[in-house]
Amino acid sequence: MRDVVEVQEVHKSFGSIQAVRGVTLRLQAGEIYALVGPDGAGKTTLMRLLCGALEPDAGTVRIMGYDMARNPDQARRHLGYLSQRFSLYEELTVLENLRFFAEVRGLSRTDWHPRSMDVLEFVGLAPFVHRRAGHLSGGMKQKLGLATALVHRPQVLLLDEPTNGVDPITRQEFWQLLLRLVNEEGITALVTTPYMDEAVRAHRVGFMQQGRILLEGAPEDLRAAFPYAVLDIRGQPLRRWRECLLEAPWSRGVQRFGDRIHLWVEPDEARRVLRGMKRFARRCGLQLESARLIRPQLEDVFLAQLQMEQVPGGDT
Repeated sequence: MRDVVEVQEVHKSFGSIQAVRGVTLRLQAGEIYALVGPDGAGKTTLMRLLCGALEPDAGTVRIMGYDMARNPDQARRHLGYLSQRFSLYEELTVLENLRFFAEVRGLSRTDWHPRSMDVLEFVGLAPFVHRRAGHLSGGMKQKLGLATALVHRPQVLLLDEPTNGVDPITRQEFWQLLLRLVNEEGITALVTTPYMDEAVRAHRVGFMQQGRILLEGAPEDLRAAFPYAVLDIRGQPLRRWRECLLEAPWSRGVQRFGDRIHLWVEPDEARRVLRGMKRFARRCGLQLESARLIRPQLEDVFLAQLQMEQVPGGDT
């Protein structure tokens, strides 16, 4: 199967800052690829390189076989892009916004109007075609942004943190729409997201840090390959729990997740450590609320990779 997105050894710097360092990435038709990583990892810069808003210092970007540097118009024709700071024209209605973006893409009225109505029906905005964009809720604005990216029938969809700042229900609805798009229209989607519960919905996930993709694969494969057992621990005081667990001889890693801690141990020691957790808590003067074995989460996988990257002499 032909790759619809090909990124080969792409680099981009801004002065002394290396935003993207040697990224290679391939996406196939009908695939959702989630790109995750902390702020400043280079995700948005990579997105802008993919859509041609920035030129790479080195490397190549191809969309549907077209080189973005040599044939930008042909490459962009296949792209739908929703930026992190997408702006609607608030004085225009929903349909007028869609018409504007459709005509910018070169669609005639005979093309853009039926397509716009189809897209608005798909995203659930058909009853609001005459409502001004400024009067839409946050979730409805996100859906209108998606509609504008879809109006010209792109084969590749680039979404830069499309659900950032919206409520959990809207996030759920947005991803249901995205999954339907991939299943029904065969669109390929590259999505950046700070939410791991979204990343697990993708076919593949890539973890980006300091301009490089450190790790990628199917979510289940990444979790299955995690080398440690994970104990989920709740107790007080949490900071002291973390300090004590870091000093324990069987500890292979300790990470805080909100009001709980994930402890990584060797799989053959997990049951023994779990049985002894009450004694450990008493010895350290800690209050134990609960302790249980859980499946490794994507957060565990990526934090372990990040920890390995930071160890002097570790793989780079």
